[in-house]
Amino acid sequence: MLTDARRLRGLSGHRITVRWVAVIALVAGVVAAGGGSGVAEPGGGLTPLRTQGAEIIDGFGRTVLLHGVNNVDKSAPYVQPGDGLTLTDSSAALLARHGFNTVRLGVSFDGLMPTEGVVDTAYLDRLANVVDTLAAHGIYTLLDNHQDGLSKIWDGNGFPEWSIRARPGADEPNPGFPLYYLMPSMNKGWDEVWNNTYGVLDHLGVALGALAERMNGRASVLGIELLNEPWPGTPFLTCFPNGCPDFDAKYQRALQKLTDAVHSRNPTVPVFWEPNVTWNETMPSHLGKNPPITSPNIVFSPHDYCIPSQLAIYLGLPEELRALCPVQQDKTWANIDSFTDRTDIPTIVTEFGDGDPTVLRNTVTRADERFIGWHYWHYSASDGDPFRGELGRELVRTYPQATAGTPDRMIFDSGNGDFAYRYRPRPSSAPTEIYVSDLAYPDGYEVRVTGGTVTSAANARVVTVEADGSDPVTVRIHRPGSPGAELPSGGGGSSSGGTGSASGLPGLLTGSAG
Repeated sequence: MLTDARRLRGLSGHRITVRWVAVIALVAGVVAAGGGSGVAEPGGGLTPLRTQGAEIIDGFGRTVLLHGVNNVDKSAPYVQPGDGLTLTDSSAALLARHGFNTVRLGVSFDGLMPTEGVVDTAYLDRLANVVDTLAAHGIYTLLDNHQDGLSKIWDGNGFPEWSIRARPGADEPNPGFPLYYLMPSMNKGWDEVWNNTYGVLDHLGVALGALAERMNGRASVLGIELLNEPWPGTPFLTCFPNGCPDFDAKYQRALQKLTDAVHSRNPTVPVFWEPNVTWNETMPSHLGKNPPITSPNIVFSPHDYCIPSQLAIYLGLPEELRALCPVQQDKTWANIDSFTDRTDIPTIVTEFGDGDPTVLRNTVTRADERFIGWHYWHYSASDGDPFRGELGRELVRTYPQATAGTPDRMIFDSGNGDFAYRYRPRPSSAPTEIYVSDLAYPDGYEVRVTGGTVTSAANARVVTVEADGSDPVTVRIHRPGSPGAELPSGGGGSSSGGTGSASGLPGLLTGSAG
């Protein structure tokens, strides 16, 4: 993994406790109170993506499913070739070989505008070079405006120091990540953001607009994510136990302001809206309730982490805590279902990850059920190929990257590689494309299709299928000699299997709704 201690703290350490900082805050609340159009790109064959209802659609009219990783540099000078973190041509080739077709690439406001009012065009060039490198291997890039802890002012990252007026008091202790979110001075800083007190949102809009303009014409840009894990500031306690509609209404106004700034410079690029970070403690989001979300090409980008598992792994608490993960994750995914029902916009889970393969399986299984894409946290160029063993078995999956129709039901068993998929065809100028895991079939695979015809070569890494007519198409891929998977009759949902794992339909899940 990363050898730079500074980045280890920023990347790996970040995930230890931010998922339960708000729970601590409830106990220690007194502490807080006191104080444009693109074209297919050479080599990748990529087309611009857009939203259509709750689906993401490519230039051929196919429903797209995206699996990928995060690559986030939190420290200046940001995205330097050869730094061991920034992705290279060889790391892009490895990701593509394992079927990853998207990367969430970290972008820093501090890097975009290190001096007030001045955009660093050299930083834009470095970002564009990574985007182009990934595109050459058929990989879409989501540009993630990343922050943790607001700013270097509090030993965090993201917002440049000049953009925030709040400062820690002379005698105000800084407990470090993640408890620094309880510092009164940091909460005042977040209040400056949401109130746009000194124009910080205006400056961020200019910076993100410049980023959007620089990426104009690049078909491989999946979108721009406006802000990673936003903290509510002083109203954070109002987010418990059922979310915070008043704050989310203010937050949505900020998101809309930034969306308008991006679309003024690049009208067609998708924009990703992330819920406030108390979502990670299973608080529902109230985005899109009042008012509804009406801008085109908006994608919801929640995270899915398991607090009990991380407590067991990183703090040495009893491993039995991991048994609680399905309960917490069911609540998170029930909140996703509620949000989708309310807004009818697509979702991509832009962070998840844990050292426990069962927790990984919980996420990818629930994502498969809903045909929702994801970005695993985290991958760096210096990591080599970590996608082996249990990690690879869960992440390197056989799945339909592009469907010339409407997805109906899918099964993938990560234990034996059995895959079955049914979809209802619709007119398209390109076939359905199914990536076949390069790890799950050591002796090759067999493919059977009803209602369609395989048009790819034997043992191709991507199976292409064309429908024979308008009837449903079913594709089965499995190891030689395996009877393969059978899909239940009827439509709706999908399921994924694995060692000790089975999943039902979304309607069977329990949890909060918001």
